[in-house]
Amino acid sequence: MNTYYKFAPNVFLAKCDEKHEKGEVIEVTTKYGKENESIVFNLIFERDGFYYYSIVRADGFNVQEWAKRRAERRREWSVSADKKSIEYSKKSNKDRDFLSLGEPIKVGHHSERRHRKAIEDAWYNMGKSVEFSDKATKHEREAEYWDKRATTINLSMPESIDFYAHKLEEAKEYHEGIKSGKYPREHSYTLTYAKKAVNEAQKNYDLAVKLWGE
Repeated sequence: MNTYYKFAPNVFLAKCDEKHEKGEVIEVTTKYGKENESIVFNLIFERDGFYYYSIVRADGFNVQEWAKRRAERRREWSVSADKKSIEYSKKSNKDRDFLSLGEPIKVGHHSERRHRKAIEDAWYNMGKSVEFSDKATKHEREAEYWDKRATTINLSMPESIDFYAHKLEEAKEYHEGIKSGKYPREHSYTLTYAKKAVNEAQKNYDLAVKLWGE
């Protein structure tokens, strides 16, 4: 049975008990027993009789699709909460004509109970309307957040080679610019941080190539 093995942040390999060829479609089982069809890329390493391969889901599901689904779900919740807010708002206005007269409660009168109930209902329903309106706003903010995450590229994706190649070139250009004086040194560690950024970008690019390169 092929299972998932966490190799790096966001990156899971297929831990296999037999060899596979690049491009082969295999079943990989999660710790919960769910099987996902996956496409084999590269053999990353061997250990204790197991082979560890970089893989992608055959159905195209990745971190971007995951973020899109979360955005869609949050937006559905926002629409639902907004509808409930409107419903409660309408209920709060049910006795508006009567309450708008501003008449005081007539204690002991046959209308007292109805009057008090109308006020209580109006306050309750308006409170619920505001509550669901706030929920709708919160879910919409979360949906917008996941919309942005839907453009994420990380090492779990073959596209990361080009992405990190670009990041590496940017980091190198900035580092050289700091050394030449093209870019100002904002503090005493500017050059150190620029070099650190180059090293990090190089590390990510090398790992992307190892995972997804030819």
